[in-house]
Amino acid sequence: MAIPNVPDICYHRLEQERGGESVQNRSDHNRQKKIAVINDFCGFGRCSITAALPVISAMHVQCCPLPTAVFSDHTGFESFYRVDLTEHMAPYSAQWEKLSLQFDGIATGYLGSARQIDLVKDFLTRFKTEKTKVLIDPVMGDYGRLYPSFTQELAGRMHELLSHADLLTPNLTEACILAGISYREDFSATELEALCERLSENGPSSIVVSGIHLGEELGNFVWSDGKAELLTTKRVGPCRSGTGDVFSAILAADMVNGVELMRSVQKAASFISKTMAYTLALGIPETDGICFEEFLWELGKPEREAIL
Repeated sequence: MAIPNVPDICYHRLEQERGGESVQNRSDHNRQKKIAVINDFCGFGRCSITAALPVISAMHVQCCPLPTAVFSDHTGFESFYRVDLTEHMAPYSAQWEKLSLQFDGIATGYLGSARQIDLVKDFLTRFKTEKTKVLIDPVMGDYGRLYPSFTQELAGRMHELLSHADLLTPNLTEACILAGISYREDFSATELEALCERLSENGPSSIVVSGIHLGEELGNFVWSDGKAELLTTKRVGPCRSGTGDVFSAILAADMVNGVELMRSVQKAASFISKTMAYTLALGIPETDGICFEEFLWELGKPEREAIL
């Protein structure tokens, strides 16, 4: 039975992308593209799920959060309140199994314990199918150092998620940790390519090493199936919380929408630069993240125009 007020092209496209399987023959819960986002939830500071949810939604994909913890505000503030949800993650995702949910994408972010890494591995085993794209953002540290809440042991366990990844999005520090090499800021393009090839041996076919500092520019090194390119954009202001979450959310939504990776990285970098400039103009504190709300409509514009 046809569903009113929804263009037929949307359903035709969905059938094509899912192997010609009739939408009407699927569970009602799986008629729209979905990404499961496994990360913490931060009430203030525009990071983690709080940043990913509106970005993914604006790009015409349903965002289904699986929170690992709830924070009043993120750890960059002088104080914060935190509720650990580790013991709730398994029964939470078990309910998704009862609903027979199927995900076009799965994206992981900050994981605060070895137990959470085990739970994510189990989730990927249960929910990843041949058609599911997985983005692993191995949030561990920056500027050559682990975050204070992250231990060397936990960093070693993060390596176990690589075999599940289609797309890996570390910053340079995290890429070095995962590859087991010393961090430095002056990697050449050839060395970055070798670094990505080393990481790809563990699973991911595509890797984006983000936030490479190049003087007045920021670089994102994109490696996909043996092809590599360094994409640069003008650096705008100091680093802010949540920029990596916005970046990976754009890549995750584009990934399930079939957007080519180089184009997706360029889109994400341009979006963040524009919102950073706007945030600076407003005089927003660095802890408060980037003011992306005014620009979310731009992320959905290409897909909307394609439908119309």
